[in-house]
Amino acid sequence: MPEADKLVEPSTEGEEVFEDSEQAEQGGEFIGRVKLPRGKETLGILDQRLGGSRMRVRCLDNKVRICRVPGRLKRKLWVREGDVLLIEPWLLGGDLKGDVIFKYRSNQVQWLKKNGYLKELEHVEEF
Repeated sequence: MPEADKLVEPSTEGEEVFEDSEQAEQGGEFIGRVKLPRGKETLGILDQRLGGSRMRVRCLDNKVRICRVPGRLKRKLWVREGDVLLIEPWLLGGDLKGDVIFKYRSNQVQWLKKNGYLKELEHVEEF
């Protein structure tokens, strides 16, 4: 019973400290895994919101597509002009239309630029 009366303080051995690192400069955000395009998926920048969950997206394959946010993501995915998005072209009319699958955060966009996935975006002022 005397063992139960002792207060045990939690150890801090497994905790990450963000002092003097890149993560502290980024506000403590940790970049785990960045979702990359697979198969026919491509990256794009939102140019203009058109209404009704549709938007004009300039893709990295030099095509401008009218994209929509699918119903399963409508309330979760909020996008603004200039956001970097992961686009899946439609099977029919794939050069003109597509679905938005994922929105990249600012630290993920920096990682994509650093690793060469957004080389085509260097001429754009926002990035």
